[in-house]
Parts: sequence; C-alpha cells; structure tokens
Amino acid sequence: MDRIKICFLAAVFSLIQLGFAFYLPGSYPHKYEVGDYLNVKVNSLTSIETEMPFSYYSLPFCQPAEGIKDSAENLGELLMGDRIENSPYRFKMFKNESEIFLCQTEKLSGDGFKLLKKRIDEMYQVNPMLDNLPAIRYTKKDGYVLRWTGYPVGIKVQDVYYVFNHLKFKVLVHKYEEAANVARVMGTGDAAEVIPTMGKSKDSDEPGYMVVGFEVVPCSFAHNADSTKKLKMYERYTTPIKCDSTSVSMSVKEGQSIVFSYEVSFEESDIKWPSRWDAYLKMEGSKVHWFSILNSLMVITFLAGIVLVIFLRTVRRDLTRYEELDKEAQAQMNEELSGWKLVVGDVFRAPSNPSLLCVMVGDGVQILGMAVVTILFAALGFMSPASRGTLITGMLFFYMILGIAAGYVAVRLWRTIGCGEHRGWMSVAWKAACFFPGIAFLILTTLNFLLWGSHSTGAIPFSLFVILILLWFCISVPLTLIGGYFGARAPHIEFPVRTNQIPREIPAQKYPSWLLVLGAGTLPFGTLFIELFFIMSSIWMGRVYYVFGFLFVVMILLVVVCAEVSLVLTYMHLCVEDYKWWWKSFFASGSVAIYIFIYSINYLVFDLKNLSGPVSATLYLGYSLFMVLAIMLATGTVGFLSSFWFVHYLFSSVKLD
Repeated sequence: MDRIKICFLAAVFSLIQLGFAFYLPGSYPHKYEVGDYLNVKVNSLTSIETEMPFSYYSLPFCQPAEGIKDSAENLGELLMGDRIENSPYRFKMFKNESEIFLCQTEKLSGDGFKLLKKRIDEMYQVNPMLDNLPAIRYTKKDGYVLRWTGYPVGIKVQDVYYVFNHLKFKVLVHKYEEAANVARVMGTGDAAEVIPTMGKSKDSDEPGYMVVGFEVVPCSFAHNADSTKKLKMYERYTTPIKCDSTSVSMSVKEGQSIVFSYEVSFEESDIKWPSRWDAYLKMEGSKVHWFSILNSLMVITFLAGIVLVIFLRTVRRDLTRYEELDKEAQAQMNEELSGWKLVVGDVFRAPSNPSLLCVMVGDGVQILGMAVVTILFAALGFMSPASRGTLITGMLFFYMILGIAAGYVAVRLWRTIGCGEHRGWMSVAWKAACFFPGIAFLILTTLNFLLWGSHSTGAIPFSLFVILILLWFCISVPLTLIGGYFGARAPHIEFPVRTNQIPREIPAQKYPSWLLVLGAGTLPFGTLFIELFFIMSSIWMGRVYYVFGFLFVVMILLVVVCAEVSLVLTYMHLCVEDYKWWWKSFFASGSVAIYIFIYSINYLVFDLKNLSGPVSATLYLGYSLFMVLAIMLATGTVGFLSSFWFVHYLFSSVKLD
C-alpha cells in the first residue's frame, strides 16, 4: 500500500506540474563534451500486426552490466504501453568506434526459439532512443527514400529465420550554442538537469555538442562464436565486420547462441536543435494531403453556410409575418395554426429519462472542453511528440478539472427541466461523475485482461489501476459534486411558455423521424473523415501526428456543423408537430459516432488487414468503441445545447395565447 500511495502522490504531482511547466520543443538542449558517455535507451517492442507492445528484454537481447532499470515515466507513457529501459549500447561523444562486441547470449531454448520466430513473423520492431530521439532508419524502394522509426527484430527468408544482431549507428551532432540555452530545469523523460544560463561559465572554452539526429542500419552478421568466448563487453571484435543491410547471414537455430555487436560514427550536422524532430514529422505516408483536406473543408463550409442561410431566412420570415398582423388577425390565425406554433403547450414537456439526458449532456461538456483545451495546447506546441505521454497526461488533467463544468451543466439542466425543483440534484451530480468514467473503466478493464493474458507491456499494471481509481474518486468526483452544488444554487432557465397538463397527440408521420436523425450524422462526418484517417494512422500505424493546428480548425468546424444540423432537424420535427425534440436533437449530431465506428471497421478490414489474431481485433474494436462513445457524447451535447437555445429563442420571440 505504501508503494501505491507514493505512486498516487507522484501521479498527482505530475498532473499538477503539467499545469505549470510545459515542454516547448527546442528549449532544452543537452550539452555533451567530447568523450562524454551517451547511453541508448530502448522502448517496448511494437508491431502494427498485433498492436500489442512487449518488453524489449522479453527476447534474448544483451542486458546492461548494471542491470535493467526503468526510466522515469509519466502517467501518459504507462497508459500508452511505453516501457523505456536502459540498454547496454553506449557511445562516447564524437568518438567513432567499430567492431564493438556486446555479448553472446545463452543457447536458445525451445521456448525461446519459438518466441523469437513468432516475434519475427509478427514483424516486431525494436525502438532504440538516444537523447530522447527515436532511432530512424532509411530504406529505398522504387527510387524513393522511405523513413522508419526503429528496426525489425529479424526477417524470414525462404523458411529460414535471421536476426539483426549487428547495428550500425550514426549520431548527428551540432555545436552547442549558448543562445539556445534556457535557465530552468528540464524534464524530458531523462534525468532532470539544470541548464546553464547565457553567461560565460568556466568551461565555456571546451567544445560541446548537441544530439540532433540518430540513425540506425540493422545487419545480420554471422560471428565466429569461438572467437568471442574470451571477449568482454565493449571490447573490439577480432575480425572486421562488414555491415550489409541487403544480405543476411545470422540464422536463428534452437540450441545456438547469438552474438551481438555494434559500431557508431559521429557526423557534424547543420540541423539545429529546434529542427531535430523535422525528420520524424516528414515521414513518407504521414504527409498530410493539405489540398484535399482544405478542399473538403471548403465544400462542407459552403454547404453548411447555405443550410444556415436558408434556415434563418425561413424562421425569420415566419416570425416577421406573424408579428406584422394585428390582434384580430392574430386571433384568427391562432385558430388556423399549423406547424411548430401548434406545439407551444408541449414543446417544453419533460423528455423521457430526463436524468440520463442531463448526465450525458454534462459528460459531453466535460469531454468537449477537454478536447478543445488539449488540442489548443498541442497546437501551440506545449505537447510536442518529443515529450512522450504528455498528451495523454494533459487529457487526464483537463478532464478531471472540467468535472466542475460537467456537474454544473448536468444539475442546472436537471433543475431547468424540473422547473426549478432542487430535489434529486445530488443523484444527478453523482451519475455525471460516474457515467462515462464507469463505462470507460469497464471497457479498459476487459481489454486489460486480454493484454495481461498476453503478457504485453500495454497492460495497465494493477498499481496504476488503483491510482486511476483514486484519481477518479479523490479528484474528479469531488470536483463534479462541487460543480453540481453551484448548478443547484444557480437560477434555472425559465421556459417562455407554459406546458399543458394533457400532452398533445403527435400526428402520424410519413417517414420515421429517427431515420432523419440517423442520416443527419453524415454531414458532420464529412467534416472530419479525412483528418480521421491521419489520426487512425497515428494511433494504429505508429506514425507521428503533429498537425494539431489543423485539427483544431477541423474541430471548430465540426462543432459549427453539429449545431447547424441539430437546429435544422429540430425545426423540421417541430414543423410536423413532433414536440419530442430533446433526445432527437442530441442524437441528430451524436449519430456521427455511428459513421465513425463504421469507418473504424472499414479501416480494420482494408488498412489493418495484416492485423493478426482475435485478441488484436478485439483490442482494436474495444478502443474504437471507447472513442466513438466519447465522440457521441461531445457532438450530441453540441447539438442539444444549440437546439435548446434555438427552441427557447423561437418561442420567446412570439406570443401565442
């Protein structure tokens, strides 16, 4: 329990710290003098075929002499399945070395041999890192140079398995510049270090360098096992090693040991510190098709503008025509009323399951606020790809803080529907605090059992599970209840017209009203389906997503279109004397989640067709379900609140007896 308490306090501290100290790309250069040691770290083994990360040392790789140590990880890294550990690979700044012997493993057992073959078949990648930069690998195909992060564990050629046991590293360095320094404490996942100020220090005359690039070429080289028996780690191999990435020679066999070695070269580069991530953000296949996205946004904006103009003109003409009549003509017109004017006594009648609607709207406000604030901070550069896990940690932080908004909106809407009734507000606030987190907890727990069964590092440790529950009930729930308290004290929104005691009968419709509601989600889906492809590729294909500025624009456009679609559908239902608009306005825009889930299945079938095994597919569908639930609550809330404002405005603008 002491360990859990310490971890909980550390998690809370990291969340609080996030609010005060954000990582700005390029602000924290690390100065290395010639001869200083550079230690390579390794992240979890990953594969786009299984989407299940595994520990680097789950395979028979060389282990560091000082033992395996975990690097400082934040909450976001743990939730993403990252397990950053130290490795035996080490360099000396600006000193080229070759034929460095690393180790000779124990002879492969039957189980170890099968596991290694399985990981090669599943195309698992090794992910080394140096100075927080992932290793980048270049390959040529059809005259094009392709960029990848990491390198494959091995390769299968004609039913024979080969392992990449010799690594050729290239470290790009740039001369240390005093002007780039920032006098503050850095925290980029490595040990915290104090950055010197711009003033001259006593060792300022000594040359220093910054790491601005890290490249790797994997090779399969058949070492002479007998000649390595007397070698110790970091001693030179007895014969030259020719690293040829186009040929393989180190086959994997049961009962045979594997010899690992490496070489490293340093190259001075013109790349400056703030630009060192450019190589990762320009990866082939990750290039954003700006023209097609912009074209799509222009078309959607044009269509939404036309709908909005027609809609406003129709309503305004209806109201103006009514208000220009004298009292006698109005009285005569009241007898011949049709359309939305006939439901004046029922339009604010309480919906079915009002508490559930209030809870979903409250949670939707919380999710939408979290998304807007997180994407805005990411667009401003506070959550760069260099700072792993910051995006997820930031989302958790903002979600918990915005529990106040969820409680306030849910309870105030509850009192508005109940015409100022205070009774039951505490229950609504509790439900708002537990509805979406409870469903998320159920989904993630189910998926976590699958990951635990597979011994994947993507599984959330039990201690972290306890921490998340403590964060939920010790921070999020109290804040939601506080918001509910303020919502209960705030004046409720008064309806402009009275509700009749006897409900009006809704005329028979020519077509099911829910058919229109479900079809309305196509327009919001059109605003984001192109951007959705890049987001899905970032999550499931391991590509770096960085165009948060454009994503913020897409999100604003999505909110506008959701509001417009819901307004139009609500007006159409009122015109056919259907006054049950509450839930329909929510699902008119929330139905976009259905199309996103269908798109997710399409992405699974056609883009992730190599995804292997029922466990991987279940994980994918489970996470997709979690994502579309959050999107449904956020977009549905936008539609409902806009429709509520419109209906309130419409019936307060005209007086009907």
